[in-house]
Amino acid sequence: MAESQGETLNVTIEREIPFPAEKIWRALTQPHLLEEWLMKNDFKPAIDHRFSFSAEWGAVEGQVLEIEPHRKLSYTWGDHNLKSTVTWTLTPTDKGTLLRMEQTGFRPDQPRYYQGAQAGWPKFLAALEELLARID
Repeated sequence: MAESQGETLNVTIEREIPFPAEKIWRALTQPHLLEEWLMKNDFKPAIDHRFSFSAEWGAVEGQVLEIEPHRKLSYTWGDHNLKSTVTWTLTPTDKGTLLRMEQTGFRPDQPRYYQGAQAGWPKFLAALEELLARID
């Protein structure tokens, strides 16, 4: 789950999810669905769109960097101290979709952010899977 790349640390999680990539893509890109498993937001799947995610613990700002519908989504994720990138990769499998989430860019002097991501993303992904099981 944790990797070091040069001077930065990364958090990577992979899960095979028994749903098609199209369904997962909706949950990753539609604001009302994102709010159910991640945070309140004003997200739009459009290159360069600036957005924010907010929760009771705080907020993060982002900007969409890359979109390949049903395959890849990448955006910045940060605040005044953290400058990171979150990349989602969806790969169809015989049993559904291999979902890979990678957050890159944690500096060694940012243990609070890094540990927060290590603890938070598994919970967010569990909530995502629960949402996917409920929606059509």
